Amino acid sequence: MPTAISDQRSVRLRTVDGLTALGIPAPPSQFPLPFPAGQLPRLRPRGHVEARAAILNIVQARVFDMPEELAMRWLLDAHVLDHLSPDEWGFIACGRGERARYADQLESLYTVSWLLGLVDHLDPAVPCSEELPELLPDLRRPETFGAWRDRQLTPTRDPAVIAEMLDLYYCLDWICDQARRAGQAPPRGVDDNLVWHRRWALEWAVVFADERPVHWDEVRL
Repeated sequence: MPTAISDQRSVRLRTVDGLTALGIPAPPSQFPLPFPAGQLPRLRPRGHVEARAAILNIVQARVFDMPEELAMRWLLDAHVLDHLSPDEWGFIACGRGERARYADQLESLYTVSWLLGLVDHLDPAVPCSEELPELLPDLRRPETFGAWRDRQLTPTRDPAVIAEMLDLYYCLDWICDQARRAGQAPPRGVDDNLVWHRRWALEWAVVFADERPVHWDEVRL
């Protein structure tokens, strides 16, 4: 993938076009890009993204009272325990933490599903689709992690598309933050909680040369 600075500028031009379509003024021209100078991101290995989708799916199931024993057994059989954050372990295995905090991560799960090509859009004006559970491991059967991976063979998103989406949500998050600081509501039609959780997943998903990929709970927005 190219890494020339001109490609970064084209990313921001696409972001400005997207904000204009939403009726939202763009950030100042000097507002930085969310990438190291001269670099564009690449996506983590697909297996890591699939593991993240599986974990967030279990988190949502626990929000809706899936028994902790069944949840942990599914994760153990899926061999994804190494991808759990300490907070997720506490919530899934012991019920520690605020349920609402984890319920809000549905939009992060939707974003990870977009990265895997399972959903066809990440429109900031449209919340998570009600059809999302059908695209994820069926925990009622229960469907194994391996069976789900074999069922969903969609291609992952192109890094250039991910770069543009990350910049869009990076700018939207800044715009929402500026509105909060001014005591104002976010732009009409924009849910700042949705924006924050989608940006979280996008920031986690990308990696850059010479940088260690951060863990889920290490993402800093």
